[in-house]
Amino acid sequence: MLKIENVTKKYEIGTFKQTALNQVSMAFRNNEFVSILGPSGSGKTTLLNMIGGLDQYDSGDILIDGKSTKHFHDSDWDSYRNHSIGFIFQTYHLIPHISVLNNVEVGLTLGGIDSETRKLRAIEVLTRVGLEDHIYKKPNQLSGGQMQRVAIARALANDPDIILADEPTGALDSETSVQIMTLIQEIANDKLVIMVTHNQEIAKRYSNRIIELLDGEVISDSNPHEVAVGSTSKLSLKATSMAFKQALKLSFNNLKTKKFRTLITAFAGSIGIIGVALVLALSNGLGNEISSLERSTLSEFPITISQIPMNVDMGQGGPFAGPQGDVPEAYPDVMSIFPFDRDAQRVQHTNILTDSYLEYVKAMDPSFYNEITYGINANLPLIHEAENGALLTLNNRAARFSPLLNNTEFFNDTYDILDGRMPEALDELLLVVDQYNRLNISILSALGYETDIEDYPFNRFLDKTIHLIFNDQYYLFDALNDRFYVNANMPAMIDDSNAMALNIVGIARAKEGASVELLEPGLKYMPELMTMFVDDAMQSAIVVAQRTRDVNVLNNQPLTPQAKQNLLRSYGGDDTPTSILIYATTFETKNMIKDYLDEYNLNLPTDEQVIYSDLGAIITDVVGTLVGTVTYVLIAFSAISLVVSSIMIGIITYVSVLERTKEIGILRSLGARKKDISRVFNAETTIIGLTAGIMGVLLAYVMTFPINIVIENLVDDVSNLAQLSFTAAVSLIIISIALTYVSGLIPAGIAARKDPVEALRVE
Repeated sequence: MLKIENVTKKYEIGTFKQTALNQVSMAFRNNEFVSILGPSGSGKTTLLNMIGGLDQYDSGDILIDGKSTKHFHDSDWDSYRNHSIGFIFQTYHLIPHISVLNNVEVGLTLGGIDSETRKLRAIEVLTRVGLEDHIYKKPNQLSGGQMQRVAIARALANDPDIILADEPTGALDSETSVQIMTLIQEIANDKLVIMVTHNQEIAKRYSNRIIELLDGEVISDSNPHEVAVGSTSKLSLKATSMAFKQALKLSFNNLKTKKFRTLITAFAGSIGIIGVALVLALSNGLGNEISSLERSTLSEFPITISQIPMNVDMGQGGPFAGPQGDVPEAYPDVMSIFPFDRDAQRVQHTNILTDSYLEYVKAMDPSFYNEITYGINANLPLIHEAENGALLTLNNRAARFSPLLNNTEFFNDTYDILDGRMPEALDELLLVVDQYNRLNISILSALGYETDIEDYPFNRFLDKTIHLIFNDQYYLFDALNDRFYVNANMPAMIDDSNAMALNIVGIARAKEGASVELLEPGLKYMPELMTMFVDDAMQSAIVVAQRTRDVNVLNNQPLTPQAKQNLLRSYGGDDTPTSILIYATTFETKNMIKDYLDEYNLNLPTDEQVIYSDLGAIITDVVGTLVGTVTYVLIAFSAISLVVSSIMIGIITYVSVLERTKEIGILRSLGARKKDISRVFNAETTIIGLTAGIMGVLLAYVMTFPINIVIENLVDDVSNLAQLSFTAAVSLIIISIALTYVSGLIPAGIAARKDPVEALRVE
């Protein structure tokens, strides 16, 4: 039952005021055919919109099944229109870009009916109006009468209580009008039908009640209905909702009618995606090249544990921190000098290689590494004869006198023997030159060569002899003064009993294209030579200890660690490693070694932790950081086009809102909520964003082929550099959708706020 009580509606546009309805009251039976007559401007369409919930009254009340609508919210009116009202408009108001069947299903979808049920019900009502053979046609493929039948079927689909018809035959010929009116009259047998018309003949012929309006007031009612006092409400409102899937379907069908514009819009939106995708493809390829370099070459670089690790972050200003404690502010305006202990500010980490740590390293799984080399701090006493015959003490540091790599395979992969051969015994040395076959003048001078000669042939160095003096001959002990001194009788030292003759047997240079040179140019000896020297130094230390009557030695007791180190240092030897080089078997086991070393530092204070250095990782980290920085900069520039295209898509979405204004009105008349209207246009931008993303990714992928060809021609040994990963492609598509979705929020909001009555009037 529907009842209207003293409803008034006024329109104000600027200073213009018009009363459309003035204190209108009437009640309707549950099944009757009511015609509302009146001239244009009499208020009949306004009354119909009020009854249908498309427009709101200023005062009075409309009661539905005894329930007042004074406090209805928008959602209540939406539900009311969807479940209780069916509209039949003069100009049909069908959605042009979807089929007849889909037009009828829209209202059912908003009502939450499942897909199978709503299809069966839509076919049923279309059959009832005689359109069972036209369900898959588009509205523009039908005649006027057929389109009006679709509108009637749509109005009946949700089985509403009230059918509102606004001039249903106004656009039809007389024959078709009779058919439509007969159908509506049939519907009125079990429903309330309220028809607005200016045609008195049709009203008198088909309706059983006529209400006449003039200037917004009821002037006659041929069959008024009185409502019994005390009627109770039985109205139940179920919320309406449009699923995002349905919104996508509506928008997709709309976009199909504008294929060219949609593709152009998507292409414009894809330009930014293409730029970012190409940058990511190149970045990904460079990352793979870096990883390949690390696996193939840099993985063979040892993990280095030295007293001062090379990869400790010393903070701003190098190895010194800022002033500690309370200090004046920077650039103080005072006439004072502040004392500053620079060494106290040193924050450089020092590794302490304790016996427990050395044991921990030795306990590591042998399958992780090829070799572990321990560096020992010792200055070997070396004497050699210069080309002019003078005997010289060889400066270890100046001659870069250091051990060879124990990893022979890595050495052979990285270095070439230019002349001679590799050392094979303890008494053989190797001379390493730089990539230009150069030796620093400090090395030449230490070896006794003149530094002003333009070049030296290799044979001037091969077989050169350097003597390693045994400790007990090089260092002598003065018991009277209780001190050590160097034996000044150099020539007497150079014989088989006092010294070991070391001969240069080969000259080596890093291979062309080697990624890094681990050996600094200079003299290199077999690592076992240092072990022998330390053992010799230990024996000398014991002899000295006996001379000085060391109690522990005389009693055949082991020396204390400190006493042992003191004695060894006295002779230039020290068996405590100052560095450790760990050569991993593979790239994967190098990571296992790192994990193993990291476990040692767990729960240890910072100053007791032992920090390792991985030169290969340091190199790749630096290069990776550089590549990453360049990538971010290029992405930032490419993102500008993304923003511009998003703004453009927002504008085009607003144009779509203007084009689909009538559709907005139709959907609102069927019970669509404001958020459902927003969802329709959000779905449209989502489709455009998806299309733009896919288009951009595909075009970028195609463009990687010519880019790779160009790079391969410009750079040797580099192929397929640009590689767009699947993750990056999917991410870019998601970003494209997100950006277009955001850009469409404002137009979608404008669409949702449109007045449904005004929207339906748009042509």
